[in-house]
Amino acid sequence: MNLRSQLSDEALVDRMREGDEEAFALLYRRRQPDIYRFVLGMSNSRMATEDVTQEVFINLIRYAGRFDPTRGSVRSFLYGIARNCLLQHFERERPYVTYDGEIPENGSSALEKILQPDMNNPLAGLTTAELLNDLRQAVLTLPLKYREAVVLCDLQEMGYVEAAAVMRCPVGTVRSRLHRGRELLLQKLKPGGSVNHRAARKRACC
Repeated sequence: MNLRSQLSDEALVDRMREGDEEAFALLYRRRQPDIYRFVLGMSNSRMATEDVTQEVFINLIRYAGRFDPTRGSVRSFLYGIARNCLLQHFERERPYVTYDGEIPENGSSALEKILQPDMNNPLAGLTTAELLNDLRQAVLTLPLKYREAVVLCDLQEMGYVEAAAVMRCPVGTVRSRLHRGRELLLQKLKPGGSVNHRAARKRACC
């Protein structure tokens, strides 16, 4: 077994600073899937996701010296870089990329937790696949500050403390944005809501 594979993210960054290319490759393989899913959940465009994810790791090479383990983990550092790259992408591509049908890998179970099924579920008559499809579209219509809270905490299942480090805000702000984001999702998915209404019209036309 390659001994490098047992090193922590922090140790790999230290080796990167010394010019160890294999350490970068290992860190890339370890963390690229998480960053890819985060970017895809925020933009839902495969092309944009591939570009931004590549940019994140290029920036990691450039700015590895800025990583401070006393301020958070390498994972949080990478998410912070990804967030900055996304904001720059959205600014360049305003309005942000619309939904194109891509589904974040391993995202279904996490998204299902946003809306717990019960008798009052506004989408109780829909199949699980329809619900998740509508939910993904609804997430993409959220204002950015609420969208990133939902994607980080619900889709990526990140804790409040780490999400706060990525979003550069207090933990209380993460909680309030997540709560408001979920409220907006419910409104959009209720009968007559924007996403539910579009989905109903699409099904009626088929």
